[in-house]
Amino acid sequence: MHVWRVLCLCCLALLGGCLVSFEQGIPPEEAAPMPLLGDWQRQNEWGESQYLSISHAGAQRYRARLADDDDKFEEYPFTVRHHGRRWYLSAELPERLGGRHAWLGFELTRGNELVLFSLDIERVMRDVEEGRLAGSPFDTEEGEGLAIASPLHEVLGYLDDPANAGLFVEVARFQRRAD
Repeated sequence: MHVWRVLCLCCLALLGGCLVSFEQGIPPEEAAPMPLLGDWQRQNEWGESQYLSISHAGAQRYRARLADDDDKFEEYPFTVRHHGRRWYLSAELPERLGGRHAWLGFELTRGNELVLFSLDIERVMRDVEEGRLAGSPFDTEEGEGLAIASPLHEVLGYLDDPANAGLFVEVARFQRRAD
């Protein structure tokens, strides 16, 4: 199972085939919280085991490696940022999903879980239509997408606005792997 099948395609399934992407990724200016690093696992919606390993890939750069029970895996680099009350990660999307950057929210719980959140595309699309963000729809092999072109500081201000607290939808929950 490909890493974007977990990180993006499950978002697509939950959100009716739609994905919010960004022209700008998160610059590598901040270190991830140490508990993010390491090995994680979960059972997906089809009962398949998935294993996620997160490691350093350079100065303030990280690598996510997702494997399934068949030992098929893919690796993707990403960066993180803590802004306001939330942690975000950003990774470049493959061309078949528009080639921009996906942003996910993440949380490390006291119960030793890694929870990933995606943006609610319908809500973000309404906000684009109302002029709160600059963006435009696009099509991918997997469904409709929304490309946000607003500069980084505007995106972060939008995401941090308390009125937008409900923008994120949980898409995956991993438990710390005990090997």
